[in-house]
Amino acid sequence: QVQLVESGGGLVQAGGSLRLSCAASGRYFSNYVMGWFRRAPGKEREFVATISRSGGSTNYADSVKGRFTISRDNAKNTVYLQMNSLKPEDTAVYYCAARMLTRIEYDYWGQGTQVTVSS
Repeated sequence: QVQLVESGGGLVQAGGSLRLSCAASGRYFSNYVMGWFRRAPGKEREFVATISRSGGSTNYADSVKGRFTISRDNAKNTVYLQMNSLKPEDTAVYYCAARMLTRIEYDYWGQGTQVTVSS
């Protein structure tokens, strides 16, 4: 089992940047595929980005491709989401999540961190 705690959210102007972190406790962090999701007010939760166990493979939602970068440091049990060129439509609660490679669904979720982008 793994516990996830996000940090780094806040208020930023459009065009600005933020870096989210997700610290994982528990063992065998490198065994988990990690992902970032977000939920905007009044909308369903949506996929943002995912990263393989080694960090060698990443995938992004079209809406953030070229602006966001997911990375991980397995020595620090942490996954990051670098967000550049932020837009007001990026305003949401951002969640990190973990799943085993053999699973389709993400089994472990953090509590979320609020990102607000002002125009």
